[in-house]
Amino acid sequence: MTPDTPCRISKDDFRQAMSLFPGAVTLITTGTGAGRRGMTATAVCSLTDSPPSLLVCVNRASATCDEIARNGRFSVQLLSETDRDLALLFAGSGGVTGADKFQSADWSECRARQPRLNGALASLSCAVADTNTVGSHTVFIGQISEVCLSPEREALIYARSAFRALAPAA
Repeated sequence: MTPDTPCRISKDDFRQAMSLFPGAVTLITTGTGAGRRGMTATAVCSLTDSPPSLLVCVNRASATCDEIARNGRFSVQLLSETDRDLALLFAGSGGVTGADKFQSADWSECRARQPRLNGALASLSCAVADTNTVGSHTVFIGQISEVCLSPEREALIYARSAFRALAPAA
């Protein structure tokens, strides 16, 4: 392999390698009423603090992607170690779809009328500042307009294809 020859890897090798990167488990949510949509994601990353911004990567085949593009707004909920069932629900477990996913937890709305999970470790409301399409996903850059914090518990993480509680290193 030379610098001009890209490394060829299989999707399975890529996915296995990525499973070794622990990620915070979040819900990416958008919309109001019957138009609410949401999904579980670990592809969320801080971008800059000036202005406060983050990025989320959303599969273009998902209803959540379409709704974020339509609304121009979304919110990110950082889940705690006690929210495993909610993470599974928003990942599609049980076949629940659309706004029905929001029936199983205590939700309110932030000032921008985006969903807020009451008790989330962090809930961040964002306006879409930019987008980029990469393969099967849309990368949404969100400028953060509101933050609500409840940091009493530990974050839920996903690593090695399983949910895990964050614990201090020995």
